[in-house]
Amino acid sequence: MARTVWNSSVGKKTVMAVSGLIMLLYLVVHMIGNLKIFFGAGEFNDYAHWLRVVGEPFMHYEWTLWLVRIVLVVAVVAHATSAYQLSRRDIRARPSKYVHKKPRASYATRTMRWGGIILGLFIVWHVLDLTTGTVHAGGFQEGRPYQNVVDTFSTWYGNVIYVVAMLALGLHIRHGFWSAAQTLGAGSRTRDRALKATANILALLLTAGFIAVPVGVMTGLVS
Repeated sequence: MARTVWNSSVGKKTVMAVSGLIMLLYLVVHMIGNLKIFFGAGEFNDYAHWLRVVGEPFMHYEWTLWLVRIVLVVAVVAHATSAYQLSRRDIRARPSKYVHKKPRASYATRTMRWGGIILGLFIVWHVLDLTTGTVHAGGFQEGRPYQNVVDTFSTWYGNVIYVVAMLALGLHIRHGFWSAAQTLGAGSRTRDRALKATANILALLLTAGFIAVPVGVMTGLVS
């Protein structure tokens, strides 16, 4: 039964929608946490420490954090796999290009695939930069996330990578949220305008919220 659902286009779109909403919820929480950096090193570092001890003593040190990471990895893999397979299926169904291009397709719709690739590469860089410290500039300091963030956004390439990725994220959310609502049956003729407005607001707030951190470092508000 599960295999039959997965093999169908509807099943893959449902997986994409659910996994996308899981990641969207995480992004909202993550953005709020990131903005704590404007309250100083002490509060930001305390927040980073709290993420590792949340759930204690029932949960061991970092168990909750690793549980969240596992859920996110599963969501990302499921989302990317579904998107790739649906894309391949769509190409096979239309082996020849349209004679006339669709003029009404939005920029976000046309760039969903490239946006997904950009975000996938960004996730790898972001983890290697601020989680493992493998590609971190200026010497990664364990237990000092505030300083690590400042180090990253004190480099021109750190800012460029992050800003480009967040702009791609905004476009991805703008189209993806509305698509997920349609797939899960929340869309209707009367609700479409509200859903599109919600998608636009979410995309704008998340993009601005995430970009505020490198801007804060560049302007000296965070140092």
